[in-house]
Amino acid sequence: MLASAAIVANSQTLPPEPLSPLPSARQLQWQGMEFYAFVHFNMNTFTDMEWGTGGESPELFNPTELDCRQWAKVCKDAGMKGIILTAKHHDGFCLWPSVYTEHSVKNSPWKDGKGDVVQELADACREYGLKMGLYLSPWDRNHADYGTDSYITYYRNQLTELMTSYGEVFEVWFDGANGGTGYYGGANEDRRVDRQTYYEWPVTRQIVRELQPDAVMFSDAGPDVRWVGNEAGWAGETNWSLLRRDEFYPGSPNYKELTSGHENGTHWVPAEVDVSIRPGWYYHPSEDQKVKSARQLVDIYYNSIGRNASLLLNFPVDRRGLIHEKDVEQLMKMVQEIRSDLKTDLAKGKPAEATNSRGGDGTFGVSNTVDGDPATYWATDDGVTAASLTIDFENETTFNRFLVQEYTPLGQRVKKFSIEAWIEGAWVEIDTQTTIGAKRILRFEEISSSKLRLNILESRASPVISTIAVFHAGTP
Repeated sequence: MLASAAIVANSQTLPPEPLSPLPSARQLQWQGMEFYAFVHFNMNTFTDMEWGTGGESPELFNPTELDCRQWAKVCKDAGMKGIILTAKHHDGFCLWPSVYTEHSVKNSPWKDGKGDVVQELADACREYGLKMGLYLSPWDRNHADYGTDSYITYYRNQLTELMTSYGEVFEVWFDGANGGTGYYGGANEDRRVDRQTYYEWPVTRQIVRELQPDAVMFSDAGPDVRWVGNEAGWAGETNWSLLRRDEFYPGSPNYKELTSGHENGTHWVPAEVDVSIRPGWYYHPSEDQKVKSARQLVDIYYNSIGRNASLLLNFPVDRRGLIHEKDVEQLMKMVQEIRSDLKTDLAKGKPAEATNSRGGDGTFGVSNTVDGDPATYWATDDGVTAASLTIDFENETTFNRFLVQEYTPLGQRVKKFSIEAWIEGAWVEIDTQTTIGAKRILRFEEISSSKLRLNILESRASPVISTIAVFHAGTP
């Protein structure tokens, strides 16, 4: 997406100035992944709990058919680009043989204590062309020193282990649940920490920056990727990738603002929608009949990826060590429907015109939006923050999906837009919305028209639109 220099190599027309805040290269790479998996599999899988106490025996961890290649194949078949594993949840049990604790797989009966789930997943991801991410809970209900300075050293040592032992990591996931009751080495007490200061997050994050420079870090407000403010599977209809980042900390009470971000945000911190395919994050046999339906998952797709967010879909791997067949069934039905919905772009290569195009020489002309190349874009002259773009289908065409993307390396700009169809000699409004960002997909009832018009009604600066696509969902 950083090919704008090539666009203007033979032109006198300069591209628009970047509009801060801007995404980093690692954030652009992450945003392009769009859809990837969460795997909650750990001690809780075997105790039928969501949050373990920390006092569980390592002997309880004993999957009978653990197969990370099955996880990877399921994700690959579904078009996912990576898998994030709960390497350590709040109970402190480690899925790798950490040298810093005995509370790990090395003291479990699985593979006679010689197993390493993180390594098996890293190998499976490489085999299937997926990226691997890791979740390392800052809270540890097992460790005797939690709440003291020595625990921070322990936590950073484990983070270093994970960042140096398993190859490239694309995302590091830091949870916001920190402090409370726990086993704590047998103390069985309530320990509270100052979430804003205890972990010295700038120092802890620097470990990731130095050891995995291409990895993004997730937490409530980033620094690279933010929580969307809910676990129900949707981003706000208004969703800025911008955030006044310093106003948040893990567990801060203003978390609902994360659903839409801030138009006047100080940092680029795009949203990640994390949602489980079942009611719980960990596997519970009682939820085998409560897997989200394909219909629900389709809605989640459109309300996350279709609203300028990425989708992190969780699979509660079962006690065998497999993604359950009921989960796979609904996932693949969802994927088949999305692929069918967005199969044929009716706008690609069609004639198009705009009320204003930057420089007037075609370098940033409207045809760039329908050429299938995300590195080209339509832009307006400086100072022109409202403009219209019309696509001529040349024949009466039926459609019910509209996709639009901004060229985000230059910043997020559009504040309000509408789309219209030419029907019986007049423009008829289909929908009016606010932000676009990396990708916006609108769904509506079937419309037949020979032309479609995108109106940029308000923008923070001259709009830069890289892609417009139109689809007829439900066609064979």
